Amino acid sequence: MQMISGSERRLARETSVSLRLTGVGNCVPVCPKQTLLITSLLNVTNSSKLRKYWSSFTDVIFKNPAATDMVKDDHEKQQQDSHVGSKDENFDRGNWTNKREYMLSMIGYAVGLGNVWRFPYLAYKNGGGAFLIPYVIMLAVAGIPLFFLESSFGQFCSQGPVNVWRALPIFQGVGVAMVLVSTLVGIYYNVIIAYSLYYMFASFQSPLPWSDCFYWSNSNCSLTPREVCNITLAANWSEPVIAANMTLWENETCPMENLISIPVQSPSEQYWDLVALQRSSGLDETGPVVWHLALCLLLGWLLIAAALYKGIKSSGKVVYFTATFPYVVLLILLIRGVTLEGARDGIEFYIGSQSNLTKLGEAEVWRDAATQIFYSLSVAWGGVTALSSYNKFHNNVFKDALTVCLTNCGTSVFAGFAIFSILGHMAHVYGKPVSEVAQAGFGLAFIAYPDALSKLPISPLWSILFFFMLLTLGLDSQFAGIEVISTCLQDAFPERFKSKRSIISVGTCAILFLLGLPCVTQAGIYWVTLMDQFCAGFVLLIAALLELVGVFYFYGGNRFIKDIEMMIGTRSSLFWLWWRACWFFITPAVITVILVWSLLTFRPPSYGMVQYPVWGVALGWCMIAFCLIWIPLVAIWKILCAQGNPWQRMCAVCSPVEGWGPYLEVHRQERYADGQRYYRKNSLHLPDNNVNHISNHLTRL
Repeated sequence: MQMISGSERRLARETSVSLRLTGVGNCVPVCPKQTLLITSLLNVTNSSKLRKYWSSFTDVIFKNPAATDMVKDDHEKQQQDSHVGSKDENFDRGNWTNKREYMLSMIGYAVGLGNVWRFPYLAYKNGGGAFLIPYVIMLAVAGIPLFFLESSFGQFCSQGPVNVWRALPIFQGVGVAMVLVSTLVGIYYNVIIAYSLYYMFASFQSPLPWSDCFYWSNSNCSLTPREVCNITLAANWSEPVIAANMTLWENETCPMENLISIPVQSPSEQYWDLVALQRSSGLDETGPVVWHLALCLLLGWLLIAAALYKGIKSSGKVVYFTATFPYVVLLILLIRGVTLEGARDGIEFYIGSQSNLTKLGEAEVWRDAATQIFYSLSVAWGGVTALSSYNKFHNNVFKDALTVCLTNCGTSVFAGFAIFSILGHMAHVYGKPVSEVAQAGFGLAFIAYPDALSKLPISPLWSILFFFMLLTLGLDSQFAGIEVISTCLQDAFPERFKSKRSIISVGTCAILFLLGLPCVTQAGIYWVTLMDQFCAGFVLLIAALLELVGVFYFYGGNRFIKDIEMMIGTRSSLFWLWWRACWFFITPAVITVILVWSLLTFRPPSYGMVQYPVWGVALGWCMIAFCLIWIPLVAIWKILCAQGNPWQRMCAVCSPVEGWGPYLEVHRQERYADGQRYYRKNSLHLPDNNVNHISNHLTRL
C-alpha cells in the first residue's frame, strides 16, 4: 500500500475544502487519496486554461444546484418573474413596459359597449345635440375629477383598490366593495362577449340567418307589418281579413277606420329570442344550458386568460390591437353609412337640426348625462386604480386622466354618427320614422343594428366587422376587471402570489366561467339584466361617494394634493382651485343627487314585457347588500383590532398606517421618510441591495 506523507495530507484537506465550497462536498464523499490524485493532476498541468476547464467540469458534474440557488440575490430572483421587466422601476410589482401600453389599456377600459349602444340612444332621446351640453358639464364636474382622483391614488402608493386604503383603514371596505362589484360585473359582462362571438360566427354565411323568416321562425315572424281589415258582411257577422300594407279586399281598399294592426316580430328579433338565446318565459323557468353560448363563453374566458397570462406585460401587447381596432371599424361603418339613402334622416334625429333645446329644462336629461358619464368612465370599479398602480412614480397622471376622459367622450359622440347613419337607412327601407327603429342596449346591438346591416350589400362583411368590434370593446374592459382581482390578491399576499401571476389569472378566469354558466341557460338573459341593473348601479354610486368623503374629509384634501405634487411637480393655487371645488363639494353633491334620484325613481327590472318575480328583485337587493356589507364590517374589524381606548382606536383607524406612502424608498422624500423600513429599497436607481420585505400584517386586510 502506498503511504501518504503529512504534507500531502494537508494539501488534500485544503483541496477538499475548496471542492466543498464549489458544491462537491455536498454531493459525493471525497477521500484523501482521490483528492491527492486530483491535486497531482492540477500540479502537473499547472495551466490556468486547464484549471478553467476543470472548474467548469466540476461545476457540471458535482455542483449542487439547490445549494447555489439559495445564494442568488433578490434582484436576480425578481427579474425571473414574468410580470417584471429589466427596465422596471418597481421590481416587486412591475411597471408598464411603456406609456403607450398604459394609455391604450386605460382607453380600452373606459371605452366599452356603453359608448356604442347606450350613449347614441340617450342623445337622441334627450334632445339630440342639446344633450351634449349637460353631458360636457357633467364630464367636467364629475367624470374627470373622479378619474383624476383614482388614477392619482393608485399611482402614488403603487397599490390596488384595497391596499390604497392603508391611507385610511376604516374605509378599506370601500375597496373590497369595488373588487366584489367588479367580480360580479365580470361574470355577466363576459356573457355579452359570448353573444358577440356567437353572432360573429353566425355572420360567416350568406344570406345572414336573421335577414328573413327562415325555418327557425314561427308564424308571428314577418318582414312587413300585418293588419286586419274588419269588414261587416251581409249576413250581419263580421269576418276579419288580414291585409298587409293596405291590400285590396274584393277589389276594394279596406277603409282606414277598419284596419287593426297585428303585432309581429322582425326576423332579427325572433332570431335573438328563439335561436341565439332560446329564451324561456321568465326567471322562474331556468331551462337547460344553451351550449353554443356556453362554448362561446368558454372561448371568451380563454381569450382573456391568454391575454392576462403575464399580467400587464402580456395584456399591454394585446391592447395595441383591441383598443385601436374599434376605431377602424367605426370609421368604416360611418363612411359606409353616410353613403346610404336615408342616412341624413338618422343623423338629423341623432344630433342634427331636430335637436330640442327645451329638453335642457327637464331634470331627467341632466340625470341621464351624469349617469352616462359616471358609468362610461368606469370609475369606482377599482380598475382605474389597479391599472394606474403599475405606472412609474413620476408619470404625469393629470395629463393622462384628461386624455383618457376626453377620448372616451369623443368616442361616444363619434360612434353615434356611425350607428344612426345606418339606422336612418333602415328606417328608410321600412318606411318608418327613425324613432321607431332606434333602440338601446341589447335591442340595438343584437336586434336593430344586425337587422339594418342585413339590408346592405355584402351584409356578412359588415356584420362580421360590427360584432368583432363589440368583441374587442368588451375584451378591453374585461382585461382591467380581471386585473383588479389579480392585483388585490397579489397586494394582499405578496410573498405567496408574487411569482404566481399566471396561476392567479387562469384560476380567476376558470372560476368566473363556472359562475357564469347560469347566465347562458335559457333564462340567462334575465340574469344578465338583473345583475346589470343592481350590481352596476347603487354600489358604484355609494362607493364613489365614500371614496370622495374618505380622501378629502378624513385623509385630507390638502395632504392628497401634496401627494399628487410629489408625482407631477408643484402647481399653482389657481390650478388646484377647480379641483378643490369639485372634490370637496361639486362632485359629491352630483353623486348624492344621482343616488337619491335613482332610489326615488326605482322601478323593478323587466326584460321587454316580462316582469321579474318578487324573489328575483329581492335577490338583486341581496347582491347590493353583499357588496356593501363589507364596508361596515371591515370598519368594525379595524376598530376592534386597534389598540387603546375607543377614542384612540377611532383616531388610529382614521389615520394612515405606519409605512404609508410611495412604494419605493427613493420616492418617499422627507414627507414619508419615517416609514422607510416598511418598504423595499430595490429600485432600479438604488445601488443598495438590502431588502426589507413588507410585513404581511401591513398588507392584508
